Amino acid sequence: MVKIAWGITGCGDKIEEIVHMMIDLKNKYNLDIDVYASKSAKAVLKWYKLWNLIMDEFYDIRLEVDANAPFLPGKLQTGKYDIFIVAPTTANTVAKVSHCIADTLITNSIAQGIKAKVPTYIYPPDNKMGEIETIIPSGKTLKLYIRKEDVENVDKLRKMDGITILDGVDDIREIILKYVDTND
Repeated sequence: MVKIAWGITGCGDKIEEIVHMMIDLKNKYNLDIDVYASKSAKAVLKWYKLWNLIMDEFYDIRLEVDANAPFLPGKLQTGKYDIFIVAPTTANTVAKVSHCIADTLITNSIAQGIKAKVPTYIYPPDNKMGEIETIIPSGKTLKLYIRKEDVENVDKLRKMDGITILDGVDDIREIILKYVDTND
C-alpha cells in the first residue's frame, strides 16, 4: 500500500478538483493518505465547503499548530511515507521554500522530507506567467494575473534537489499512479 503525506496550503485555485481527486484515488487504489493542513488551508477548505468532506473521507487529518506540530517532519524523516505531495500550494509557500525558509508546518516538512530523500511533489497553480481563471467559493470565475516573481520562485524550485514541480492537476494523478504501479 502506498503511504502518502498530503499537504494542503491556503490556495483556493483547483482545490475542489484536487480534493475530489484525492478521494477518488484513495478509494480506487486503497491509498493510505494522511492530510496535513496549514492554518490557512482549513479556512479555504471551509470557504469551498470541502472541510466536512475531508473530515469524512480521511482518517488522519492534522492541522498546523506551529512549524513542527503536528510532527510531520519526523514522520517524513523516519520513512513513514513513500511520497510527500503538496497540492495546491500557495505562492507564499513556494516563495518560502525557494528561499529556504522553513517556518510553517508545510515548509518545514518539505525541507526535512528532502533531507530524508522522501520524493516531494509540489503543485503550485501560479506556475506560468499570464492570466488564469479560477473559481471562487460562490462558483463565479475570477481572473488573476500570475506575476513574474511568482513564476521565478517556481522555477527556483524546479532546480532544487528532491523537489518535482507538477504543472497541472493531472500530473498529480500520474505521479500517484506510478507509485501504485510500482507497489503492485
